[in-house]
Amino acid sequence: MSDGGMDTGGHVEYLCEAFFDFETISGSIFILIFLFSVTGNTLLLCVLVFYEDLKNVTNIFILNLACSDLVFTVTLPFWAVYQMHHWIFGEIACKLLTAAYIVGLYSSTILLTAMTVDRFITVVLYSWPNNPAKRQMCAIAACVAAWVISIAASVSDAIKVKVETQWDVSVCEDPSDGSDVNLGYYLQVSLLFFVPFVIIVFCYAAILKTALQTSNKKRRRTIMVVFCIVTAFFISWGPFNIVLLIQSLYEPVGCYAKETLYVAYSVCRILAFSHCCMNPLLYMLSQKFRKHLLLLLRCKNFKRKNENRGTGQCTGANQNVAFCAQNSAVLLEAPAK
Repeated sequence: MSDGGMDTGGHVEYLCEAFFDFETISGSIFILIFLFSVTGNTLLLCVLVFYEDLKNVTNIFILNLACSDLVFTVTLPFWAVYQMHHWIFGEIACKLLTAAYIVGLYSSTILLTAMTVDRFITVVLYSWPNNPAKRQMCAIAACVAAWVISIAASVSDAIKVKVETQWDVSVCEDPSDGSDVNLGYYLQVSLLFFVPFVIIVFCYAAILKTALQTSNKKRRRTIMVVFCIVTAFFISWGPFNIVLLIQSLYEPVGCYAKETLYVAYSVCRILAFSHCCMNPLLYMLSQKFRKHLLLLLRCKNFKRKNENRGTGQCTGANQNVAFCAQNSAVLLEAPAK
């Protein structure tokens, strides 16, 4: 790539020739993320529905988080085609897919933060009155609020985006001026990264401190799972949000600077989008989830009877492996002290 410029009334506009076809690579990776995410999150949902107690608070959050990941995932093939070619799906699809993208993104962050707060209350503030029915209702209310807030936030973005033709190429973008776009970046980075970051770091620091004070092996495993979940979230979304913030504050000058910022944005976006297929892999850290998944893939104990849930009894003489429904959270359930 070589730098070139054109003087237009004292303002220099650089006409840069891309030396690297990152659009095709990004589109191909989006398809792979789509396949992994659909497979992983679908299996996770099946395990939850067929083997787990859906009245359990942790499972409620995980169920909604898997649905959120799938909502986000269904948009990826369209963005893949958009990356490799141009927008060919029309304006209605542009608005609907933008809304689905925003809903999946916002709800995932809100649900993860809500689940963190629930873990904090359960593990650190275990001396608080713990009414299971009230805790369950609060979890359901938090999930409903996450979806309502996400859908409401997506409406504004869906209305703004339009399909426009630029140099015989159709694009699905927000035509707002620079100040409006920058404001959107500020809000997204603040509400979707830094605020949840502060809440999650505070809560998990207290959780780890409490867990380290016990020799209970279950809490030791909880430390590893918590560390992996938090690390995966911030490794995935951290760089992308930082690049968004840089883009809103910095205007690159010269072809090399523009190309560097674009490549950084593309790489960080791939990393961020890949988070939707990471959660099922993280849940594999749970021994119970692995056993349930194995049973599902072998089509054994495919559907447990409702009367066996919550009884604390392991039943079924013909079952090769039986699991108690009681205390059946997939992960992070705080053991009794």
